[in-house]
Parts: sequence; structure tokens; C-alpha cells
Amino acid sequence: MQLARRCALAASTIALAVGTAVVVAPPSSAAPAAPAVHGHRSLAKVLTSDGNRFDRNARDFDVLTEAVLAVLKAKPSSPVSVLTKGRQRLTAFAPTDQAFRFLVYDLTGTWKVRERNVFKAVASLGIDTVETVLLYHVVPGATIGVRKALKADGADLTTAQGGTLGVDVLSPVGPIRLVDQDPDDADALTVAPLLNINHGNRQIAHGISFVLRPADL
Repeated sequence: MQLARRCALAASTIALAVGTAVVVAPPSSAAPAAPAVHGHRSLAKVLTSDGNRFDRNARDFDVLTEAVLAVLKAKPSSPVSVLTKGRQRLTAFAPTDQAFRFLVYDLTGTWKVRERNVFKAVASLGIDTVETVLLYHVVPGATIGVRKALKADGADLTTAQGGTLGVDVLSPVGPIRLVDQDPDDADALTVAPLLNINHGNRQIAHGISFVLRPADL
């Protein structure tokens, strides 16, 4: 299984680097020379800006969007609601639809082609589990752009879930590996050009190749 995930990671990294429906800044222009204007657009608005529909684009965030909405529908006061509060600084690591597809395959042994079925499999884990996993992808209180992240090799980031993520900068220009709490699973990589999503605002996100795990699954 580990070998299969490594092969899948290599394939997905190449595929994800080709392009995306989300407009983001490439690494070379991740931070402008002038101080950035920290606007108040929330990541929730970014996630739902494409019409909030499942599609065939494995490089965007439809499953993530539906997972966030499902948690907020079931638990309106969930800490996940911070994603709707654009004045609160945070950095989120956003698994692509393909990342969730890999997670479902790893947990169930079944490869789901349709994004709707991927989401159903994720939702079947239970709303509390989905909430915990989502919070593990959020680093509250800081807007961590690409340039800042590339200088954070060896750092431990404390997430909204309470657990930590290790930062491993693989080269001076990235990608960055995120070391989660599951020692048996391949670690996620940041995916170019899915970086600095919502750049210029207090809440930003970076696309990642695998779903981060807050426990040994």
C-alpha cells in the first residue's frame, strides 16, 4: 500500500502542477515588493466561488468545500466556522479532490471515480471525524505566505485541532512537505501552482497532495 501511495503521489504531483481552476499567484510572485493589503475575504467565499458543484477536475477543492459545508450544517458553532470569518488570520492547507480520493482508497480499498461518491465516503466517517480532520488543516492566527513558509524548515505548526504539523522544506523553492501524526502514511506536499490561494487577504490556503492525518489511521 505504501508503494502504491508513493506512485500515486508522484503521478498526482505531476498532474496537479499542470493547472487549476483556482486563480492563484505562482511561487515566483508569491509576495509583492510592496506590503500586501490584508483584505477580509474569507476562504469560505473562495471555496464556493466556482458555483459549489462536483465536477471532473481533480485539481480543485469540491470535496473539501462540501466537507466544510456539511460540518457547518450539522454544527453551526463548530470551530470550522473560522473559515467564514475573513477578519481572522489563518493559513489552511487544502487537499485537492484527488487527495481525498487517495484517502478514501487507502481507508476502504475502493477507488471512487466520481467526486460525489468520494465525498459520500468521506462523510461516512462521521461528522465529528470530518470536523477533526478539517481543523487539523488550519493554522490559526497567522497568514503564512510561500516566502515565509520556505524559511520555516523544521518548524512545528500548531493547528486548530490542537495537534502539530512538521514543516520540511525540500528545496529553496519548494515544495514543502508537511509531516502529520500518521507515521505510516506518505506525507503531503504543497502543490504548485496551488499556492497563496486568496493572496492579499488575512486568510490564505495552499493546495496539498494528500489529506493530513491527525492520528495514526
